[in-house]
Amino acid sequence: MERLTVAFWAIVAVLLGASLFYGISAEKQRKSVQSAGGKIESGDIVRLVKVIDGDSVLAAREGQQPVTIRLVGIKAFDAKVEKDVVTPFAQAAMETLQRTLGDRPVRVLLNSTPKDKHGRYLATLYADDLDVAMNLVRQGLVLVYTVYPFPSMQGYLQEQDMAKAGRRGIWSNSAATERAIAVIREWRSQSQ
Repeated sequence: MERLTVAFWAIVAVLLGASLFYGISAEKQRKSVQSAGGKIESGDIVRLVKVIDGDSVLAAREGQQPVTIRLVGIKAFDAKVEKDVVTPFAQAAMETLQRTLGDRPVRVLLNSTPKDKHGRYLATLYADDLDVAMNLVRQGLVLVYTVYPFPSMQGYLQEQDMAKAGRRGIWSNSAATERAIAVIREWRSQSQ
């Protein structure tokens, strides 16, 4: 009986140690991505390094360290949650970012507050003349994030209304639509 108890606690200790190790490693990786050493300014031309999620990318100027850019005015659902009704739309947002930004030059327009509390640059990205975030809204893949007003918010909201009326993306699925409307209501209460 004593051997089983010792074996049990040894397994528990190994599992806790492994969890701690992987948790610390993941946190270090997250921080290194968010605080990448590069720097950008409004008007800079960058190239996509990696799509982080449906509203954030890692990009770099030629010959510079990459920076994390959070697209102003939108919020994507989490693409990593399994069996969630909105996950396919979050994954589609990431795929659309990858296709849209790919290996082409992207112009950066920094927000009036250039960084958020996590050290990410807040910006509108343009691929040619295409507002990348507005394109995601137009396709119904993300929501307009209204908690923090931004200059193009009315245009984004009009695009969201058209996507909803056209039943595109999130708005094509009744369960996803309910979820999106609940999130929008929550944001309205936060911004009032």
